Amino acid sequence: MDILLQQIINGLVLGSMYALIALGYTMVYGIIQLINFAHGEVLMVGALTSWSCIGMMQAAMPGAPGWLILLLATISACVVAAALNFAIEKIAYRPLRNSPRLAPLITAIGMSILLQTLAMIIWKPNYKSYPTLLPSTPFEVGGAYITPTQILILGVTAVALATLVYLVNYTRLGRAMRATAENPRVAALMGVRPDMVISATFIIGAVLAAIAGIMYASNYGTVQHTMGFLPGLKAFTAAVFGGIGNLTGAVVGAILLGLIEAIGSGYIGTLTGGLLGSHYTDIFAFIVLIIILTLRPSGLLGERVADRA
Repeated sequence: MDILLQQIINGLVLGSMYALIALGYTMVYGIIQLINFAHGEVLMVGALTSWSCIGMMQAAMPGAPGWLILLLATISACVVAAALNFAIEKIAYRPLRNSPRLAPLITAIGMSILLQTLAMIIWKPNYKSYPTLLPSTPFEVGGAYITPTQILILGVTAVALATLVYLVNYTRLGRAMRATAENPRVAALMGVRPDMVISATFIIGAVLAAIAGIMYASNYGTVQHTMGFLPGLKAFTAAVFGGIGNLTGAVVGAILLGLIEAIGSGYIGTLTGGLLGSHYTDIFAFIVLIIILTLRPSGLLGERVADRA
């Protein structure tokens, strides 16, 4: 039972990181029907930017508390990631907005490879140790352990989801987002500026990805230029799992995916004497995904709707 509880905690933490990334995927898809496969690389740029900022601040302010350095590095990473995603949307995606769907998809994959290569040139390809800035002493919960960093990840995800739900449902920008998602041409006739709304959506997604990258690096202790690929792919899977285009569905799918991975690689691995474990983490998640999408292609919380005319 202790092992199961520990893996549930690990799964909730992992799923929370996936959720922060999946929210960016689902917001962009919900508005312009685009899968931004460069989103994982925005996470990577955010994490590496924070790593660079932390190194500079530790050298310039040796006596500064760790939480302050992490906060300043997070703000810097969010600004860089937001500017990057804004530029990606304006340069790579906007000219292809009315093209066949395959064109922006290929462009997104190309942007992913380009960003990985640029990051490898700027930060070098070797793995880098991410500094531990928060207390590392774990808390015991019923025989399982959770660290302050993991508690922060859970809290940030809850706050992010609540903030996004409020923004989409109760603010002027949220109404503009929903109008643009419904029909951008009609929204423009009603005074909405679709280009501004789409840019704002990319910026919000980039901020969430940067925060997720920092949380991911803080939890696992390393950063490098390919670190965003697999979390990005898993977050996209989670968004589809929960119902892409649905904010709550993205979080539910991400949490479930994290739990499936953690229990599959840890608890089931222990029961089988190590025959199935961490090396087979991806198998459990994608098998369940295939089963769910076979039974419900729209995802757990997705709506079955007709194609837009």
